[in-house]
Amino acid sequence: QVQLVESGGGLVQPGGSLRLSCVASNIRGFNRWTMGWYRQAPGKERESVALLNGGGTMYANSVRGRFTISTDNTKNTMYLQMNNLKPEDTAVYYCNFKRQVSIEAGLEAWGQGTLVTVSS
Repeated sequence: QVQLVESGGGLVQPGGSLRLSCVASNIRGFNRWTMGWYRQAPGKERESVALLNGGGTMYANSVRGRFTISTDNTKNTMYLQMNNLKPEDTAVYYCNFKRQVSIEAGLEAWGQGTLVTVSS
């Protein structure tokens, strides 16, 4: 069973930066998984922030140009670099890994969430 452990959240002022990390353990074929970051703000549904798959990267319009998703395959770790943070970025951020292993079955894992608070 794949396990994801997140870190890097915290309290920052508007315009500040944070880097979130998501370390995957018990994972087979790290670079074969679709990976992504999601977030959920109070009173709102979970939304996609940044995704990475075989086709490249995708970003939500609200974060494009400010956030960057990346991986270090030697460490089985995914990152989200967040620059020029805004109050509306305040949310619990979750990492997610997905993999289709057969025509009938897929695997999915979620991190425990890390809180990002952007406030002056």
